[in-house]
Amino acid sequence: MQAAMEITARYCRREMEEYGMCVASNPSSWQQECHALKMKVAQCTSSHPVIQQIRSECASPFSAFERCLRENQDSAASCSPHVSRFLACAETVKLSGLEAVPQPS
Repeated sequence: MQAAMEITARYCRREMEEYGMCVASNPSSWQQECHALKMKVAQCTSSHPVIQQIRSECASPFSAFERCLRENQDSAASCSPHVSRFLACAETVKLSGLEAVPQPS
């Protein structure tokens, strides 16, 4: 997951920051208010092999997390078990054969 986060931060920093600010600014309506920004993040990250692999192998826990967020828009914190399951899945994704992430020097 660290590799995917580094890739997202490196290649999609602006999109992630805009989406994060929108979510923080709209605690009860972020799902509707920030949808376009969420799509920009998804579009930005969708082309990277590491993130594609995580999406493929962890689609089920991620879908459960998104469903929880939709059902609990006023209390997103109640979805933390879903986040944990998704992150645990992402940590198990085998990155062999995928493009290496350059490490900062």
